[in-house]
Amino acid sequence: LVTDVGTIDDKSFNQGAWEGLMQYAEENGITYKYYQPPQQSDEDYLATIKLAVDGGAKIVVTPGYLFEVSVYEAQSLYPDVHFILLDGEPHDADYNYETKENTAPILYAEQQAGYLAGYAAVKDGFTKLGFMGGMQVPAVIRFGYGFVKGADDAAVEMGLEAGSVTVNYTYTGSFNATPEAQSMAAAWYNDGVEVIFGCGGAVGNSVMAAAEAAGAYVIGVDVDQSGESETVITSAMKGLGDSVYQTIAAYYAGEFPGGAVSSVLAVQQLLKVGVAAGYIVEVSAVSHARVGHALNEKAAG
Repeated sequence: LVTDVGTIDDKSFNQGAWEGLMQYAEENGITYKYYQPPQQSDEDYLATIKLAVDGGAKIVVTPGYLFEVSVYEAQSLYPDVHFILLDGEPHDADYNYETKENTAPILYAEQQAGYLAGYAAVKDGFTKLGFMGGMQVPAVIRFGYGFVKGADDAAVEMGLEAGSVTVNYTYTGSFNATPEAQSMAAAWYNDGVEVIFGCGGAVGNSVMAAAEAAGAYVIGVDVDQSGESETVITSAMKGLGDSVYQTIAAYYAGEFPGGAVSSVLAVQQLLKVGVAAGYIVEVSAVSHARVGHALNEKAAG
């Protein structure tokens, strides 16, 4: 695995992908390793991919749309190596797209997981919400859109007056934990925001720190972040580990889904939607959406 912005213990995107890779490798006695690019650039990503290939990697997992250009080049440079590209599709610098047979791009329906989180929050009584995204990239935008839409639909169903549910909304411009992000989250909580969806890798850590000081709540992202802070009441999960695990398994079964984009719907993955009342609802469309509280119609639909 070649990490995107961040590390394999970021409790978010990189870690979710790494855990899926690590689980398959350990279950099947396969060697595995991760590489971290020195800088955020196409050149550094491609050079780091070369390190992985030179090290004997048969499969290289690249978590994030920032790898689109480097994987576009790598799939031709290393035709015997297979690439799993998360959250993106290979293209050149001029946005000419091509996915070769040795590359499997995986896209996620983040808006669905975001929708469930926003819907559950309002149904559980929260009316002053916040969304703090990291970089304004497609996946983060989809999370935010779904979150707002879910909150709005819940408010309408509950017959709440227009304007009674509010959402503070911003992007910090990075996926890092920063004093600035923590200060903004603290200001939101001080102004009455009850729960913030921290959607952007380590940005969530800044939100959690502010929530702990304010006695407020947080919605995590990508993976189950409930172990990071007692303030986390739900995590909008996108099934990163499962999708990586399943794609690697397909490779070793001779069924690598290269040459085409795979889409992972949130309702096809196991989502944990924890609510402030202190219980967890498991949502899975595979098992016809075993849902409690007020989520069953929304998750199944």
